[in-house]
Amino acid sequence: MIYLILSITASLFIFVVFKLLEKFRVNTFQTIVVNYIVAFGFGILTVQKSISFDTIFNSEWFLGSIIVGALFIGLFTLMAWTAQKNGLSVASVASKMSVIIPIIFGVILFRESIGYQKIIGVVLAFIAVYLVSVKSKTKVNFTKNLMLPLLLFLGSGFSDTYINYLQHTSISEENIPLFSSCVFGFAGIIGLSILGVKKLRSQLQLDPKSILGGLLLGLANYASLYYIIKALQSQNMESSTFFTINNVAIVMISTLIGLWVFNEHLTKRNWTGIGLALIAIYLVTFA
Repeated sequence: MIYLILSITASLFIFVVFKLLEKFRVNTFQTIVVNYIVAFGFGILTVQKSISFDTIFNSEWFLGSIIVGALFIGLFTLMAWTAQKNGLSVASVASKMSVIIPIIFGVILFRESIGYQKIIGVVLAFIAVYLVSVKSKTKVNFTKNLMLPLLLFLGSGFSDTYINYLQHTSISEENIPLFSSCVFGFAGIIGLSILGVKKLRSQLQLDPKSILGGLLLGLANYASLYYIIKALQSQNMESSTFFTINNVAIVMISTLIGLWVFNEHLTKRNWTGIGLALIAIYLVTFA
């Protein structure tokens, strides 16, 4: 249970940092790149055994860590944009409702049970993502209002599914710190490459404030991944139970933070979407 609480806390802190970046006008992408460098360094410090390139390269999870790293930097950028353009509640619902996707893959790949309750839950999930993403009664601008949450929803779902798959097939408990470090390291390399290209094109203006933002974000980001994997490996915590409690808690608490701290406004349609999101998670997980 302690790992569940710590993963929720770390994930909530990530959303809050993204909103603070907007408030203090800090360069988001540079902060994200610094965050991955910090997370990589912090992860390496926690590895309690000798590290060699051959050990990493020959690990079963090596290719998986590259894929997850690429997903992470893309999803983190999407999450930041969604939180800043659509609001904290929209970003949290879009990313955490993605619990639906690992369950669908579980049915297809692992032949888990399916029934009318799961089907209804999946349908409600997509309706919920739409409702919570539309911020007014005016005509929907697909690119601004729906595209970012939808991409975040799909990407987060695939990422959770793949991490859960790797955790079951190739990541031992002793390798969690090293795997997490490699994920963040590859994400950082991709980010630095993008910044390097911008520098060559004279499109880069360094923001010193991104260093502090990246430090805070990096610690929370590493903790989030580390405690998610630790919780999934706990014998007393099934993945369906973990993802349900984790995602519902983040949706509800981040919504309250958005209302009370950042003065976000939610319409009746948005509240309906949040309600449907919680119902969908419950229906699918406990079907």
